[in-house]
Amino acid sequence: MLLLLASCGQKPSGDPAAEKAPIADGVYTADFKTDGSMFHVNEAHHGKGVLTVKDGKMTIHISMPSKNTVNLFLGTAEDAQKDGAKLIEPTVDTVTYDDGTTDEVYGFDIPVPYLDKEFDCALVGTKGKWYDHKVSVSNPVLRLEDGEYTCAVTLTGGSGKATVESPARIVIKDGRATATVVWSSKHYELMTVNGVEYKPVNTEGNSTFEIPVELDADMKVSALTTAMSEPHTIEYTLRFDSSTLKKD
Repeated sequence: MLLLLASCGQKPSGDPAAEKAPIADGVYTADFKTDGSMFHVNEAHHGKGVLTVKDGKMTIHISMPSKNTVNLFLGTAEDAQKDGAKLIEPTVDTVTYDDGTTDEVYGFDIPVPYLDKEFDCALVGTKGKWYDHKVSVSNPVLRLEDGEYTCAVTLTGGSGKATVESPARIVIKDGRATATVVWSSKHYELMTVNGVEYKPVNTEGNSTFEIPVELDADMKVSALTTAMSEPHTIEYTLRFDSSTLKKD
């Protein structure tokens, strides 16, 4: 989840299929939202898809929670069942969850007629019944190339005495960002991020963790410290500033 460029809205008019994308050609991460709890992006991708803009046309790739959705259609369920309807065929995606486990699911490349406004997208499951849904794509942000970077990070919360080393080292791999967080104390024994626990990666010096991060977002984390008379878990907020990113 890589935040580098602010989203650009589009004001649709006329035939959406004929409209040019409001953002430059490139590969972005974008929010994908739907009107139904049964139709959503796999939890490993935190509500986001990969938006590709080429020759002014936009397509978003999303990974589903399973293989239970077998086709999508850009339009209504009624139109999807007409002769000649162009169905969106699935791809087989491997997703990696925050705890490191993996799974094979279906993914789909959905044409995006415009940003920041709902459009029709029907789906059919393994039982052969079509369902109407409204979906929207918003907040496109340019993806970083895989590699190693440094990035300024701020820490708030707790008593205000603890700090983390800034800039922090960030590794981008397959569109996912992992940061090395170095605390100002050697007494932190556990961090929890999005419900997943992480242990220090070092045995000497100040406590150091490698955790998945989201840039330009207030990340709620907790950390267990043994610096007090008994262990305490303290809530903190980390924020990584994408405007300070520098490639090593």
